[in-house]
Order: sequence, then C-alpha cells, then structure tokens
Amino acid sequence: MTQLEIYREQIDAIDRQLVELFLQRMEVTGQVGAWKQARGVPVLDADRERRVIAAKTALTEDPARRADLAELYETIMAISRRQQRALVREGAEDPGYAACAAAMARARQPVDSPRVVYQGEPGCYSEEAAVGFFGPQVKSRGMAWFPDVFAAIERGEADYAVVPVENSSTGSIRQVYDLMAQYNYYIVGEWQVKVEHCLMALPGVKEGDIRTVYSHEQGLMQCESFLDAHRSWKRVPALDTAGSAKQVAQSGDRTAAAIGSRRAAEIYGLNILAKGINSNRENHTRFVVVSPNMELRPGRNKISAVFRLPHQSGSLHEILTVFAVQGLNRLKIESRPIPGRGWEYLFFLDFTGDLAAPEMDGVLHELSQLAAQFRILGNFRGYEG
Repeated sequence: MTQLEIYREQIDAIDRQLVELFLQRMEVTGQVGAWKQARGVPVLDADRERRVIAAKTALTEDPARRADLAELYETIMAISRRQQRALVREGAEDPGYAACAAAMARARQPVDSPRVVYQGEPGCYSEEAAVGFFGPQVKSRGMAWFPDVFAAIERGEADYAVVPVENSSTGSIRQVYDLMAQYNYYIVGEWQVKVEHCLMALPGVKEGDIRTVYSHEQGLMQCESFLDAHRSWKRVPALDTAGSAKQVAQSGDRTAAAIGSRRAAEIYGLNILAKGINSNRENHTRFVVVSPNMELRPGRNKISAVFRLPHQSGSLHEILTVFAVQGLNRLKIESRPIPGRGWEYLFFLDFTGDLAAPEMDGVLHELSQLAAQFRILGNFRGYEG
C-alpha cells in the first residue's frame, strides 16, 4: 500500500465519523424545528448562529482554519434551517417576504396592445429589443433620457419600458440599475440584441473626409479598436446610437459620421462606410422589460432581487450560502453604491427559480431575514435566443 493510499484510508475513516455525527446533529435540529413549530418561533435566530460560529472558530488559533470553520458551520446551519422550514410554516412577518407575497397576489396579466417606451431615437438597439420582445406591431416610442423612461411609467403613459442592463463587452449599464433601485417596478421579461455597429455618414462622404464621430458612449467604447486606427477623429458622446445618426443626417455636416445600427442608417438615409466595427464580434446587449406591476408569465425560470447587507462580517457569504444549499444557480451579482451612505452597497442578484414553487417560500423567508433590506424585482423567462 502506498503512502497516498494510507492517507486516503485515514480520510475515509474520518469521513465515516463525520457523516455519523452530521446525521446525529440533523436529528437534533429536526427536534428543534418541531419545538419551534409548536411555539410559533421563527426558524432563523441570527444572533444565536453568530454566537455558535464565534464559539467554533475560537477552538483553533490558526487564522486560516478559523475562516474554514466559519464557512463549514454557515453551510451546516443553512442545511439545518432548510430542514426546519419543512416543519415550520412561517408567516409574512418579514418585510421583504411580505412585499413579494403582496405583489404576487396582485400580479397582472400581460397587457394587450401595450404602450412601450425606450431610451433613444427610432433605430436604436433598445427599439430593436422592444420589437423583438413584443413583436413588429408594438406601439413604442423613444425618450431622451433613462429617467424619462421610468417617469413615463409612473405617469401612466406607458405599460412597459425596455431598457438595457448590460453589454457583453462593456459591462453593466449603471444608471439603469440605480433607477431600478429607485422605482418600485418589476422585471417581467428580457431580450438580447446582437450589436453590430456600423460607421455611417451622408451620401458621398468618404472615410478620409471624416473629422468627428458621434455615438452613445457605450458605442464609442465598443468600437475603440476601430477608432484607435483613426486617431485624428474627434469622438463625441451622444444620447444614443440612433440619435447620433439622426444628428449627422440633419446637420448636413460632411465631415461628421455616426456609429450605430444598420437600421439606423436606413431610417436616416445615411451610407454605411464600414460594417461590424465593434471590437468584439460576439457583442450582445441584454435588455429587461420593466412593468409597474409584477407579472407571472408562463415559462418563468429566472428571479431578480436586490438587497442591502447588514453591518456584520461574512453577511454576503451567509446569504450566498442559501443558494448553494438550496441548489439554486446564481446567474449574476452586481453591486451599486447607495447614494448618501458611504461605503454601503445594494446588491442586484439574478438566480434560477419560480416564485410559485413550494420550495421557494423558505428561500424568500431566509433571504428576507438575513438581509438588512430585500426586494424581489421580478420572476420571468430568461432569454433563450
């Protein structure tokens, strides 16, 4: 027998002891759950769990092992909570849970012939996303700024908004995340658009005539490699890609060009001088469909939430452990600073699931209890292409 095989036999023997002790522990925590059920006591006692973890980590003087023990016991206690929640039926006392339950109770059906708003001019990628999600007959109109889009829903002038949340090349659209945190709206769907930027100018203009290029700041960033080959061109950010095409068309400036979609060039009568100039040829933008009310459409398999952490060590790991224990796939996490509160952040999280599934009830309770602030942003069908 090799030395490695000897080590493995020792590990197997220790694991048998660990399994036996774990099963004994789960037997006792099940009894605790029955006790809590009989007395109407909540499953989560966060202060008690923190004291338990502190006591366990104090049993070693090795800092690295302390961190490992904390992670081990956070997972064990999360499993214990899941077991207890099979017995204990908690009420709607948690604010985040209660708000979600109320939104689900008043969830509306999708609006027929909806009024849809987006940021930008006709021909922008947001309009393309609106057409993709709602169909070619959609009644849509563009707004100048992202806040205008959300305000249109607030005034009752639109049933839905289609807004970008991230690009595969340049990352998240931070302003949209901030507006999602500000407004108590819901995500009811998503769509992806493949971005294929074109350089366009007035008919007859050549690349050598160009002195200024207009586009949305994201468009300029996404075409940085192409633009770096033309260092003499001045780059001017615009409100959106289609708006820059409209500006060039209306200005009559034969030294100006725009970066935008092929459809924008067609709408505003511009000639395409170069196609596919974005640096990443697999460049996609993800859009979400925003509604003033929650909708629970068929096929929903993705949940979006936003939460704020309590001021305590390991709070983010504690929340993320819930997903690992429950077998839920975390799809994305994004942090945004909270205005006026230095070094505090909101976390936006996408994960798999259906709010109406029986097992989700305990998950929502747990997230609501662990977070200092928690809100479900929506449950919708993920884009499948």
